[in-house]
Amino acid sequence: MGRLRRGLDALIGSMLVLDTVLVYIFLYLPIGVLILYSFSASRYALVWGGFSLEAYRRLFTDRDVALALLNSVIVASASTALATLLGTMLALALERTRIRFQQGIEVLAYLPIVIPEIVMAVGLLLFFAQVLRPVFGAVSPMLTVLIGHVTFSVSYVMVVVRARLRDLDRSLEEAALDLGATPWQVLRKVTLPLLTPAIMSGALLAFTLSLDDFYVTYFSTTGGSGFKTLPLYLYALQWRAAVPPHVNALASLMLLASLALIALALLMQRKAQLSR
Repeated sequence: MGRLRRGLDALIGSMLVLDTVLVYIFLYLPIGVLILYSFSASRYALVWGGFSLEAYRRLFTDRDVALALLNSVIVASASTALATLLGTMLALALERTRIRFQQGIEVLAYLPIVIPEIVMAVGLLLFFAQVLRPVFGAVSPMLTVLIGHVTFSVSYVMVVVRARLRDLDRSLEEAALDLGATPWQVLRKVTLPLLTPAIMSGALLAFTLSLDDFYVTYFSTTGGSGFKTLPLYLYALQWRAAVPPHVNALASLMLLASLALIALALLMQRKAQLSR
């Protein structure tokens, strides 16, 4: 009986290992193929023509790509700065104060994370078309995209910062108050320094989400604007008869940049946990 049980345990363990390997192959093999084809010498993105760096050379000399990249970086940087400020303030308000309708505010704060992105994108489109433009007139597409990105990024920053606040030792703040510090001094010299790793982690997460976003960006420009970020530039290429090969290089670089930012955010979270 014992041998049978050990045999079943070994069989189940082997099946779990095989299942894990197959899942990872299914998830990451397409990404590996994408990176491989970014080094193809072919004139077409979907055809292998031998090893070459020509796609990367074309990528760095394409003015449309440069403009799309500049737009992406500007929007991501500005939305990250605003979302980090607002998200940190919201986390402090929800965790350190008791306000009216707090449960309702918390539900609204978590809503952008829970609802499908397409729903938020359509809602923003209606808001811009029916409220913002009738009141303020013509509005820059970059501004509407920035508003859209801040709208969903705030929640992610708030979640990360609030999680750190919950584990923060309140006795440190109380000790500072007992020693004569004002609440503003406690916030500036005690609370915020302890929250810095979480704030930076939330900021990196917000930057990554903004850089990769498509639905909110597309609907925030009402789909017909000449303003393009990198995801919108890639989407526009699908109407061409043949997709240029440097698209693979562009997607590979965006992927690597996103992975690097996410890894940096996770590393900062890990350091914050170890410092508790």
